Amino acid sequence: MANILLKNIGKTYYNIGGDINAVTDFNLEIKDNEVVALLGPSGCGRTTTIYMLAGMEEITKGELYIDGKLMNDVPPKGRNIAMVFHNYAFFPDKTVFENIAFGLRPTDMSEYEIKGKVYEIARSFDILHVLDRKPNQISGGQQQRAVLARALIQDKDIMILDTPFSNLDAKLRAYTRTELMKIHQKYKKTYIYVTHDQDDAMAIADRLVIMKDGIIQQVGTPEELYSHPCNTFVAGFLGSPQMNIGVVKITGQDGSIYINFGGVKIKLPENKSDKASAYIGREVYAGIRPEDTFGYEADIKNFSDPNFETIDAEVQVREFLGDRIYLYCSICGESGVVTHVPPDFAAKSGDKIKIAVNTDKIYLFDKDTETAVIN
Repeated sequence: MANILLKNIGKTYYNIGGDINAVTDFNLEIKDNEVVALLGPSGCGRTTTIYMLAGMEEITKGELYIDGKLMNDVPPKGRNIAMVFHNYAFFPDKTVFENIAFGLRPTDMSEYEIKGKVYEIARSFDILHVLDRKPNQISGGQQQRAVLARALIQDKDIMILDTPFSNLDAKLRAYTRTELMKIHQKYKKTYIYVTHDQDDAMAIADRLVIMKDGIIQQVGTPEELYSHPCNTFVAGFLGSPQMNIGVVKITGQDGSIYINFGGVKIKLPENKSDKASAYIGREVYAGIRPEDTFGYEADIKNFSDPNFETIDAEVQVREFLGDRIYLYCSICGESGVVTHVPPDFAAKSGDKIKIAVNTDKIYLFDKDTETAVIN
């Protein structure tokens, strides 16, 4: 069992030039066998949080419990945690085999059993052929997988993974993610995964914890956070390309509610009008994800769909990604709107197109607090 409770956890670094609050009032419960990803930009406090959990950083305030036992003063070796470090931390004079087997040596396992376990996990990560080499004799991707193997082979209830895929290419990254989740399903451990890469986090995590400036912004499943972000930071952080977000003005006319920007006027659907009506005459942030828009050539006539409003745009940048194209466009001279089109779409830089916006997918955020009004 490995139920984890972080209660009002905080970390302050006391310096002569001024104190630094790296983590503030962190509250989170992680259930046994759950995969939780701490996600955020550099400096958000995610690494400091896992170091406090592992016992490598002292907790300034708050309480840490593992299976109901207070762990604040328990040394790292007493917390039943295995950790994958971002910087590998290999024993350079030992072979890959010995590095992976290192954590099994203090146990009562026989050499035959140790060899069997090492070979099994090395086969899963496709590094069986490099076990007799030293760490400096294998590639960065092989080193990354060897580090994962070394941690996962240990019989620990909690696995902490600090940006474990950072040195892998795209294809190997996807493969290793899959193998990691197969191992999780087989051995049923609690995983805390730390990354700045949203694709990795959303692919493997049961829940995401989005952090900024040492503070939790939102906790939930990947689907919940992607579809219902609580503020502009979460909305913009999740999604690639990120959500289109800009300042608009709310107006009312003939019983309908509109958002207005740069001479463009878009009518909001009735299910969004009630909350938006409280902001009539005021500016808010409006957001729309690229996949909730689509571009088409300007000569198409009579486009009609009750869920869509169309606006004129000019293509600035065309980004071809094989199965789709992203167009970075300007509207009324303002840059930064991204839409997607099929791979046979012919528009290029400088072309005039129309963009259809799914009004039912528009998000609104308070301009002062940046919290969601409609999500």
